[in-house]
Amino acid sequence: MNGKVALITGASSGIGQATAERLADAGYTVFGTSRRAAPGAGRAFEMLTLDVTSESSVAAAVEEVVRRAGRVDVLVNNAGFGVAPAAAEESSLEQAQAIFDTNFFGVVRMTRAVVPHMRKEGGGRIINIGSVLGFLPMPYGALYAATKHAIEGYSESLDHELRTRGIRVSVIEPAYTKTPFDANFLEPDAILEEYREIRASVSKRVKESFDPKGVLNPGRMWAGV
Repeated sequence: MNGKVALITGASSGIGQATAERLADAGYTVFGTSRRAAPGAGRAFEMLTLDVTSESSVAAAVEEVVRRAGRVDVLVNNAGFGVAPAAAEESSLEQAQAIFDTNFFGVVRMTRAVVPHMRKEGGGRIINIGSVLGFLPMPYGALYAATKHAIEGYSESLDHELRTRGIRVSVIEPAYTKTPFDANFLEPDAILEEYREIRASVSKRVKESFDPKGVLNPGRMWAGV
C-alpha cells in the first residue's frame, strides 16, 4: 500500500486511532484528524485539526492533505458523539440538530470534499463508521440511533452511485466497543423526573459496556433494566 493516502476523522482515540495505526502499519500515509488540536508526536500518523461541522474547516483540511500527499485514496468517517442515555423527549430540538450536524452531516461534508479528488484519480474507498444501533436501535438512545440509521442509508445509496466511478462506499456497524466514547457524551438538556430511575439504570449498563476493565456482554445489556 506504499503511496496510498488515508484520511481519518476522529482519530485522536478509540476506533479512529486504532484504524489510523493499522493503516499506517500497512504502509499507508495516514492523516488523522481531531476537532481539538491533538499531539502527533509518538504516533505513526500525522494529526490535523478538523471540525466536521464547519464547511471551511473541512475544505481546508482536505486541501492540505491533497497539497502535501497529492491524493486521497481512503476516507474513514469516524468522528461523532452520543447523548447520554435518556428518553427521546429529554433532548431539545437544538440538541437533536447538533448531534446530526456532527454524526451525519459531518459525513456528508467530508464525502463532498473528497469525492471530486477520488473521481479525478479514478477510484477510492469511503468507509463510514456506523453502529449496530443503526439497524438494531436501543431504547433511550433514539437520537444517536437515528444518526446511525441515516449513515447506513446514505452509505448504501452512495455506493450504488459511485461504484461506476471506481469508488466504493462501505458502512461498518460495530457493537459496543471498549473505547473512551462515553467520556464525550452530551448530557440531555430537557431532563424529566418521570425518567429518572430508568435513565440511571440504562446509564449504568452503558458505562459497564464501555469500561475497559469490564467484561463485554451485549446479550445482558438490558437484563434487569
